[in-house]
Formats: sequence, structure tokens, C-alpha cells
Amino acid sequence: MVDGLDEADLRRPVLPSAWTPAGLVRHLAIDVERFWFRAVFGGDPDAVASLATPADAWQVPGDRPASEVFDLYREETARADEVIASSAPDQAPRWWPDYRDDEPPSDLREAILHVLVETATHAGHLDAVRELIDGKQFLVLD
Repeated sequence: MVDGLDEADLRRPVLPSAWTPAGLVRHLAIDVERFWFRAVFGGDPDAVASLATPADAWQVPGDRPASEVFDLYREETARADEVIASSAPDQAPRWWPDYRDDEPPSDLREAILHVLVETATHAGHLDAVRELIDGKQFLVLD
């Protein structure tokens, strides 16, 4: 969905909320893949401890090329795959942050479903933003 966009377009906010395509991919890497699998089910809260606020995951430092954000996403999905492969679907979370006011998922299966829905939702966001940026449509129905 972002193939072919240049660095400027990957960093350009087009919606009032001001997120960028690169920022959304960084959010998916850190707040979704890293948080749910490395931290919650892998039992490594330090994996997300470096963020001052959850909004930080949406911010791409100015000196970091978008290609590094995409590499980060690939790394985090690979690490998530390792956690999933080494865990039972009914495994309970190993850690849950005390700063969240929602309940943890009951098991890994529920977390995987949550991540699939969130990722698909954000893919739709990227699809719409891509069309706003350069008119390219990911899926054109005849």
C-alpha cells in the first residue's frame, strides 16, 4: 500500500489527526506487534518501556528514513511469529501493564484476533490515505 511513495509522501500527514503513513507503520510495529507479542505474551515489558507515551510510537524521528521503519515492522512481525510459534493458543498473558484501564485478553488466540483486526483496519486507513496522496487505489472493483 505504500510501495512507490517517496520519503516526503511517507512523512506527509493528510488527515486532521496528522498521522503519516510511516508513523502508522511504526505504530503497527511497536504498539501492535511488539506490545502484544513480545511484551504481553512473551513476558518482556522492557520491550515497550522506552516509549514515554503511547503516542510516541506514531512519531518517526526526522533523521530516521522510512525504510528503517519498514525494517522495524518486518523485525517485529518475525519476533511475534516466534512468540506465537512457541506458545499454545490458550496461553494466558505473561504480563499486562498497570497503566491500561482495559482488561487483558483471555488468551493468545484472542490477542491474535485483535491484532488481525487492528492491522486490517489500519491497512484500510493506509489505502484511503494513499488514494488521497497520489490517487493510487489498492483495490479497484469493476
